[in-house]
Amino acid sequence: MKIIIKLFLLILSLPVLAQDDLGMRYGVNDLYSKIVDNRGNGEERLYGLRNARLLFKNILRGGANNAYHRTAPRSNTNPLPEDGLMSLCREGFSTAIYLYETNYETASQDITCVNDKGLPQRLVYLNHPYSKSESAEKILRQIYAHITEDKGSLYLHCWNGWHASGFFSAIALRQFCDFSAEEAVTYWDKNTDGVNTEPGYETIRKKIRAFIPYPDLKLNSAQKSDLCSYAN
Repeated sequence: MKIIIKLFLLILSLPVLAQDDLGMRYGVNDLYSKIVDNRGNGEERLYGLRNARLLFKNILRGGANNAYHRTAPRSNTNPLPEDGLMSLCREGFSTAIYLYETNYETASQDITCVNDKGLPQRLVYLNHPYSKSESAEKILRQIYAHITEDKGSLYLHCWNGWHASGFFSAIALRQFCDFSAEEAVTYWDKNTDGVNTEPGYETIRKKIRAFIPYPDLKLNSAQKSDLCSYAN
């Protein structure tokens, strides 16, 4: 009996993964299928997003639907529109991260709502720009917290949902799911919708290949198996 109690206490002490499974919620089972398409259409519960795809069980990556917005179109170089932030809040997301600096100050950064379960919900909108070298570690630590502390769902986005969100997603797959450098580069290329031929994009590929995982952000085998189920 003492052994059973000790095992039970040990299990309770292990970091847990978030319970949300966005793949099941939105009907996707891989890292390439779009939940919301290039014009912001698809899953109406996520209106305001663009080119949204699954990254991990409780994390989506993509863009912001500004240029193709049905009622309030604006420049593509903007953060999420207000209805996109509210969509995430109502769907139970607790964090969204904007990967550029442009016009971030114009967006709401602390959103409250009643979520789809009828409960009070808070969404925090953060800014970790691709241009800043420290953003990679900050984002990976944010993701790690979401997958080990049951902090809920997270949305990681740039403008189009191709390049910057693809970069951080690629290194996250290297960090948490043991993707090789070339597997991560291939993943980045496949999710650019063909907008990857300009010579300047080779810089992103080099950064993906050069990434070295952080030793203190390693997952145990059970966590990895659960988190990376859609990446296999």
